[in-house]
Amino acid sequence: MFESLSDKLDSIFNKLKGRGLLKEEDVDVALKEIRLALLEADVNFKVVKDFIQHIRERAVGKEVLESLSPGQQVVKIVHDSLRELLGATNERIQLAPNPPTVVMMVGLNGSGKTTTSAKLARFFKKEGRRPLLAAADLQRPAAIDQLITLGKQIDVPVYYSKEIKDPVQLCGNAVKQAKLDGRDIVILDTAGRLHVNEELMDELKRVKQQVNPKEVLLVADAMTGQDAVTMAKSFNEQIGIDGIILTKMDGDARGGAALSIRNITDKPIKFIGIGEKIDMIEPFYPDRIASRILGMGDVLTLIEQAQQSFDRKEAEKLQKRILEESFTFEDLRDQLKKIRSMGSIESLLSMIPGMNKAMKDVKVDEKEFVKIEAIINSMTPEERRNHNLMNGSRRKRIAMGSGTTTTDVNRLVKQYLDMKKMMKMFKGKKGFRMPKGLPF
Repeated sequence: MFESLSDKLDSIFNKLKGRGLLKEEDVDVALKEIRLALLEADVNFKVVKDFIQHIRERAVGKEVLESLSPGQQVVKIVHDSLRELLGATNERIQLAPNPPTVVMMVGLNGSGKTTTSAKLARFFKKEGRRPLLAAADLQRPAAIDQLITLGKQIDVPVYYSKEIKDPVQLCGNAVKQAKLDGRDIVILDTAGRLHVNEELMDELKRVKQQVNPKEVLLVADAMTGQDAVTMAKSFNEQIGIDGIILTKMDGDARGGAALSIRNITDKPIKFIGIGEKIDMIEPFYPDRIASRILGMGDVLTLIEQAQQSFDRKEAEKLQKRILEESFTFEDLRDQLKKIRSMGSIESLLSMIPGMNKAMKDVKVDEKEFVKIEAIINSMTPEERRNHNLMNGSRRKRIAMGSGTTTTDVNRLVKQYLDMKKMMKMFKGKKGFRMPKGLPF
């Protein structure tokens, strides 16, 4: 996410930080490079122009140019300006005072609307809500079946009908059903098209008029850059949207859509999709995203994801096992599963300040985690709890059973023993405690 832009900005700021004092021309040279980096990141031209002007007005001033660390001050100004450009604060979905809250999902085919509807339902369910999904995309034959399948995965009911041909009627019926079933949120997965057209807009207007949704959310593919921005502007002008969900952010190294869309539509980005899995959606926090763009990490999001994945009581039990030096291969396997459930390892590392730079040329092979899990699963329960049992013949059997080599098994055993040594070393530290919400 934003990798290309982050690298360019990091290079620009390193030049500024290396100077004792900055002259006005130094700032102008840096701003010219920032301008080029933003344009190459597919940020809207008008947005770039206003953004650079805004930074210059704040950066070219006596209190900055004569400060002891002007380079750092300029970085702070850019960070604050990026945060403002992205929307300043996180804006949540507004809930209706009288349930159910109706959320109408709109967008083009291929943007990930159906999957995002299910992701949003799961998000609400984890917050203690009782969502209902409505399969109102009657244009795409597979859309209803897809939503039913996703609904089963997350244990959320789906209202659908293969007899009703009018989406307006179906959406109205879905809201009535939600009231009868005591559902407090209805998410309408409406139809899309390959492009914005009059027929699509007319259908969506009629649905909106019928159900009077509390929120109309546009689902846009971040990887389409300025096409997503143009599409968002069109939907806002013709239907009226309340917010945006940007999908496929994990594959968008440039970030042009995210940096342009709020400014052009004056509507907030409320969520971002960060992967294909059903749990890979997160609220959009402008300050955290600004920090990620500038290579400062996003520790708050990392902690929140860890707290969702790791139960506190389990963490305390794990701490006890570490203190008693009874940490087993079973514990290792369980912790690796939980770490993987938080998202890709590269995504997690990118949230740690400075880690993007340190890991720039290091490729994390997610398959290694699958291999480790296979090796541990091929051990007997006794072997998992007591590594001393694993002689040469047992290691060969484990390698054959897991589809790996004896070298792979030996490497894992060595890594496990090294980990235990490290834990023993930390155990001796005064006041040692397991970090809250984290596995180690």
